[in-house]
Amino acid sequence: MIELLRRASWWANDYVYAVGWQARAAFNRTDPASFTSGSRAPIIVLPGVYETWKFMQPMVSRLHDRGHPVHVLESLERNRRPVAEMAQKVTDYLEWTELQDAVIVAHSKGGLSGKLVMLGPAGARVRGMLAVATPFGGSRYARVMPVRALRAFSPLDPGIVELARQREVNARIVSVYGRFDPHIPEGSELPGAKNVRLDTGGHFRVLAHPRVMAELAALAE
Repeated sequence: MIELLRRASWWANDYVYAVGWQARAAFNRTDPASFTSGSRAPIIVLPGVYETWKFMQPMVSRLHDRGHPVHVLESLERNRRPVAEMAQKVTDYLEWTELQDAVIVAHSKGGLSGKLVMLGPAGARVRGMLAVATPFGGSRYARVMPVRALRAFSPLDPGIVELARQREVNARIVSVYGRFDPHIPEGSELPGAKNVRLDTGGHFRVLAHPRVMAELAALAE
């Protein structure tokens, strides 16, 4: 009973966090070019499905304050297109900007595209990736979702299956996730990666956990 109440609390707080930051993002007029200065490793930010980069702006601001040039792709919009299409846009951006030794910071679906980028022609430009609450093995809930953008996360989806099969870049990935994720009951453990299981729950609010920035600092600095 105690565990059920704890999970209910995590779930409720998770949606309060998500709704709050989605609302802020809707009215945020920050110019993303203001974050591209800095002398440390460049950061590429990949949000989750139905999120813009502004949903991750607290992290973006903190990274920039630490001296990292942070790059966001406004062309991803609310990230409703297929994982492979998103990955191609990131690959094109890396090659166009000629970034080197970049670190990908991704939430949820963004981690799937990030791994695909690392497996592709621009993979050598990426030092590693910090993925937060990414459904590397899919989510059983996706099977009953009403829209294709969410059903694509089914554990049986060919894209999910093929991406899971390719493990050669997993050692360069840090996967951070809560012990309870209401969207990904299977969890986000990735074989061969550095897996960090937080003693908390949620799918969105884990972005604000101090351990996320600590792991990112270890990876990028």
